[in-house]
Amino acid sequence: MKVCGVVAEYNPFHNGHLYQLAEAKKKTGADVLIVAMSGNFLQRGEPAVIDKWQRAQTALSHGADIVLEIPAAFSVQPADLFAKGAVELLDLMGIDVLSFGSESGDGSDFLLSAAMYLEKEEEINELFKPEQEQKLTYAKNMSRLLAKYLPEIKLDLTQPNNILGFAYAKELQKKNRSIGIQTVRRKSSHYHDQEIGSGDEIASATAIRKMLSSSKEWETASSLPFPEETKTSLVNSKLVKWDDFFPYLKYRITTTSLEGLSQIYLMEQGLEYRVKAVIKEAEDMAGFLTALKTKQLSWTRLQRICFYILLDKTKEEMEKRIDHLNFIRLLGFNRTGQTYLSEIKRQLEIPLVTNVSQKNSALVAHDITVSEVYRLAEHDRIKSQDYKRKPIKMD
Repeated sequence: MKVCGVVAEYNPFHNGHLYQLAEAKKKTGADVLIVAMSGNFLQRGEPAVIDKWQRAQTALSHGADIVLEIPAAFSVQPADLFAKGAVELLDLMGIDVLSFGSESGDGSDFLLSAAMYLEKEEEINELFKPEQEQKLTYAKNMSRLLAKYLPEIKLDLTQPNNILGFAYAKELQKKNRSIGIQTVRRKSSHYHDQEIGSGDEIASATAIRKMLSSSKEWETASSLPFPEETKTSLVNSKLVKWDDFFPYLKYRITTTSLEGLSQIYLMEQGLEYRVKAVIKEAEDMAGFLTALKTKQLSWTRLQRICFYILLDKTKEEMEKRIDHLNFIRLLGFNRTGQTYLSEIKRQLEIPLVTNVSQKNSALVAHDITVSEVYRLAEHDRIKSQDYKRKPIKMD
């Protein structure tokens, strides 16, 4: 069997994802398509609008054969660590090729660029701090530095899909994994597009999430060509947003000492003072982040820091968790996926978690905590995310 892996978030699943899954299977000739998907909090540090189970079911209905959850220790991370967790997970599952969306370039471009970068990584890291411009983000600074010292790299590394694709390629190269890359060029909308055009068959997830914030606009959105499962999930679900957690975040910041905040994972040196000061007047998440944001501290990075404040996760604890994967969490499968799981499970080097119980709860403790925090958005409407949940089985 030829096995293709896809890394995804599906926040929410839209026609662009449907296209990418179909193209991944067609271009790779895969017999099995495995999706490694973020759970209830995502790479950009925000909560998923609908829970992981609904998103997994939609993926299985539209081309995925197996859906696995990227452990929470890796899902809310900068690109390199996110890639580390996702690639290791799919490698353990025996994939032959990794497919992802990109704004430009094909698989060989990413692998070649990654190899060139890794050859000079130490030199580039040494140059980064003295040569960075204070008014630019990390991504733009790095892209500028690579253009100067590695002009052979032609990828636009200011684009979000390319940034992640480059991180996947570096991870494959670091571990000498014999996994190929097949890219799918992004179609129609740009990742950061804010609006949905009347004739768009593929809209950006950013535009969709913006539209969901207005019930009036959602009446229009529901008539657009999203997969029916996505429409149903969005109409019938509690749509989760950061403001649902803001009171808890404000309480956590208010009651945590400056020393305690300084130890939070990803916290910038000295940022704890500004966090403490700004939270006193902030009325919602957008106002809080706007007051904290600088040219170098992006909205995304601040959201990740807020996530770790909310969970009270320290640098010491998280650095241990991101050392390596120690379990694989199965969210769902179809008949093809079941056949492959029967073959691969005997070769797995770490436990395959299908049901969370007292016996394995210590293994997935961090993920359980993340799911319980997610349910704080509206506890009685968001079902238990771990205990008493069995993997989805599609016919």
